[in-house]
Formats: sequence, structure tokens, C-alpha cells
Amino acid sequence: MKNNIKVQRAIFNLTQQDLAERIGVSRQTINAMESGKYVPSTVLALKLSKLFNKPVNEIFELEETD
Repeated sequence: MKNNIKVQRAIFNLTQQDLAERIGVSRQTINAMESGKYVPSTVLALKLSKLFNKPVNEIFELEETD
């Protein structure tokens, strides 16, 4: 699953730690999501959607292999 979390963080001027604190996860979780090593839960995806004020499908995109 591709995502643009890093781009959204830059737009909002947030570090990985800042984002992690705002949505209640560790910085390592943010890093793993950005690198594609971790697929977030629905709840986590919705928290990101709300924070970035974007629909979930504008933050996450399924790939052919998913």
C-alpha cells in the first residue's frame, strides 16, 4: 500500500514525533508506515484522514500487489 504521509507531514510542518503524538502512536510506527513496512488499522487511517483533512483514499492507495 502506497501512502503520502511524509508529504502531508511536510505540508503541515510536522516531524514524525509530532505526528505520532497527535494520533497516539510511536514515532517508529510513523516511520514504518511511511516506508511501507506497516499497514495501519482503519482507526489509525481515519485519525490521519481527520488530522490532514483529506479522505483516506487521498492518503493511502492500494497497489496491484495488495
